[in-house]
Amino acid sequence: MPEPLVVSTENGLYCPAGDFHIDPWRPAPRAVITHAHGDHLRAGHGHYHFAARGAELIAHRLPEGFAGTAHDYGARFTLGGAQVSFHPAGHVLGSAQIRIEADGAVWVVSGDYKRDPDPTCEAFEVVPCDTFISEATFALPVYRWAPTPQVVGELARWWATNRDRGVATVVFCYALGKAQRVLAELGQFTRETVLLHGALLGLVDAYRAAGTDLPPTAPATSASRRDYSGALILAPPSAAGSPWMRRFGDHVTGFCSGWMQVRGDRRRRGYDRGFVISDHADWPSLLRTFREVAPSRVLLTHGYSDAMVRYLNESGTPAAALSTAFGGEE
Repeated sequence: MPEPLVVSTENGLYCPAGDFHIDPWRPAPRAVITHAHGDHLRAGHGHYHFAARGAELIAHRLPEGFAGTAHDYGARFTLGGAQVSFHPAGHVLGSAQIRIEADGAVWVVSGDYKRDPDPTCEAFEVVPCDTFISEATFALPVYRWAPTPQVVGELARWWATNRDRGVATVVFCYALGKAQRVLAELGQFTRETVLLHGALLGLVDAYRAAGTDLPPTAPATSASRRDYSGALILAPPSAAGSPWMRRFGDHVTGFCSGWMQVRGDRRRRGYDRGFVISDHADWPSLLRTFREVAPSRVLLTHGYSDAMVRYLNESGTPAAALSTAFGGEE
């Protein structure tokens, strides 16, 4: 049996043929990065390889002066004895699948991905391979996403209702990817200014620098701002319940996440509204992806991997789980 092109190590996924790590957890000489979320991109590596579309985000999140090489989607380059290329993953701006070819075999490491349309990033590319390493964040049949424009339309109408009542609307969403996607989709319904928590400002600027069309935004904590009645504020989940929230006076809260598919999750988290918007593949999209990629074997990381492993094996596709430290949608 040929040697695997990717193995799980104490520092994450490693390609022996190319002598590089993929999204390593601790300092590594060569790091091939799928995207800029903090559980995949860490400081301290010797040299970074990443998709050029994500260069602004990579630079925003790494210390100044880091050593790195940006690669266009689909352009092959050599690391050790392996041919490597980046391909769109549809997760966030600059997210990439990693295609690795060596010793007559092709493996693809998907990173995080989704199949739904997203105006802020390139669509997922189907890359045929022998072994496909896939996330499994929402790999249960209960997770099935409605079209995002439909959900954001509901959010826009809720905001309008709250504005008529004279209360502020605070929507929590992850700072990288989710916030920009919500903004871009809101642009189909309104061009009113949306207020942003400070953690979102630089990331929104990076998306704009990459050419993403977003509605007007302003810092939520402008010194001249005194009245927030009727305003829409986007903030990271870490701001919920913090002293930062006191400035908004009478307000309601919402949360954008795939976890909102299950009502119990919304009740436990204490939000007034939950909006099911995810940057990960749902159950039907995962199965569709496995059919289209048509690998000989699927390896699953982070999420409900055990459930999907059982399903795939019972359906005739060899599958197994890989242990990683990636966090999925958190």
